Order: sequence, then structure tokens, then C-alpha cells
Amino acid sequence: MNIRELQRKEVINTRNCASLGFVVDVEFDPKCGKITALIVPGPGKICGFFGRETHFVIPWECVKQIGEDIILVSIEEECFVRENHKER
Repeated sequence: MNIRELQRKEVINTRNCASLGFVVDVEFDPKCGKITALIVPGPGKICGFFGRETHFVIPWECVKQIGEDIILVSIEEECFVRENHKER
């Protein structure tokens, strides 16, 4: 499986059955060549509109299952939200 295939899968949190969105990037450990986390955009400012200031960084250990169309994860969402950093 490659990153493009992961990006086409919807990420679902099994703790609350909520859709978190789609994978936009991954973090990996270059020393061992393994994925360490999935990056998913956080909630929008107002009902999903007007951009996003945060993203979810979901550790690979929290991925429970990868199916044809979805990725099931188990996280406490507030523990895995990070601020986006804008480059100047």
C-alpha cells in the first residue's frame, strides 16, 4: 500500500463513531523506514468552513484496522490535536 491509497480512505474514530476525515500526510521514522503517525486535518473553524488551524496526528499504534474504504482508529481526539504552523 502506498500513501496515495491511504489518502483515499476515510478515518473513523471507533470511540465515538465519528469521521475524522481523510489522511493528508504521514510521519515516518527514516531510520527504520516505518510509518509512525497518520496526519488528518482537524475540525474547521465554523462547521468545517473557513479553513483549518489544527490537524490530528494519530500514532500508528492507534490504527486498529485498514479496510478497502476506511481506516479505523481509537483515539481521544483532544489528545491528538496539533496546531498548524504557517511558514513565513
